[in-house]
Amino acid sequence: MKSIPNCCAAGSTETSPASGRRAWLKTGAGTGAAVLMAGIGLRTEDAEAASLSQAQRDALTPDKVIEMMKKGNQRFRSGKLQAHDYLAQKRSSASGQYPAAVILSCIDSRAPAEILLDMGIGDTFNARIAGNIANKDLMGSLEFACAAAGAKVVLVMGHTACGAIKGAIDNVQLGNLTGLLDTIKPAVAATTYAGERTSKNAAFVDAVARTNVQQTIDTLRSGSPTLSDLEKKGQIKIVGSMYDLSNGALTFLS
Repeated sequence: MKSIPNCCAAGSTETSPASGRRAWLKTGAGTGAAVLMAGIGLRTEDAEAASLSQAQRDALTPDKVIEMMKKGNQRFRSGKLQAHDYLAQKRSSASGQYPAAVILSCIDSRAPAEILLDMGIGDTFNARIAGNIANKDLMGSLEFACAAAGAKVVLVMGHTACGAIKGAIDNVQLGNLTGLLDTIKPAVAATTYAGERTSKNAAFVDAVARTNVQQTIDTLRSGSPTLSDLEKKGQIKIVGSMYDLSNGALTFLS
């Protein structure tokens, strides 16, 4: 990619004066982050304030980013969230962004990915669409996030009690939503379930949601040679997860 528009540029390589390591990275990466901080001369007192720098993001592996996500969700569930200074994060990321991951999630108002993972401004790209499906436009966005801007992880996040899943099960017809739900319907047919296969059965709805996450991942791998090639080279990981609205837990799927 020869050039990136200013509206979504990955940013310059210059480090802002406030580019200290935030607690999200320090806590998630443990001693490795401490070594990284010493190695690039960052000030720990700025840790909670600044967004990720390019050097910090590039030093992470996909597995380390996933581990940081898991620890962030643990903090969310325990009520021990970081004290984010969003204004400082805004200032430090204004001249460039270096997110560590891109999250494809549902539009459900109860499942805001950044909050559930205790992340700040500049940590992740976020794509939201009903039923966390993938179409060409979304795949293009994910390709930008990874191939052009350097994100290390693509996280597909489904959730329990998903209205889009229920709509697909019930064969809802409603304007442009009809076509979106048609994308989900193969997951309904592909879900093995011995009980009642209706939208009134919460267990079946959640089973279909898990199948839908996997089918979205399959779509990304088959529909985007760019993402597939990056994953084969070990530069990114494409992973799935399910968020439980009742207990706040984000479970990563194998």
